[in-house]
Amino acid sequence: MRDPRQIIIRPIVSEKSVDAIEENNVYTFEVAKDATKPQIARAVEEIFDVKVIKVNTMNVSGKPRRVRYALGKTKNWKKALVTLAEGDKIDIFPAA
Repeated sequence: MRDPRQIIIRPIVSEKSVDAIEENNVYTFEVAKDATKPQIARAVEEIFDVKVIKVNTMNVSGKPRRVRYALGKTKNWKKALVTLAEGDKIDIFPAA
């Protein structure tokens, strides 16, 4: 079994994801491209010590970018929307 920190790469922090946290207790993470929903749920439960209710995943295509005359694109990645049980919380913004 892989280390949970290889599955969960980073939290996604945007206006939309912060609204989802406040309204529906749904957290957004960038995850490994080959991770399955049960692996993601287990990894979040192990890392943050919370109860996961549901996991939704989506593959995000890279956007085309240009640097001077060269064409390229950003990387493709996988996003997971993790719904936590009522009362559970993940502290994404720890006090500095």
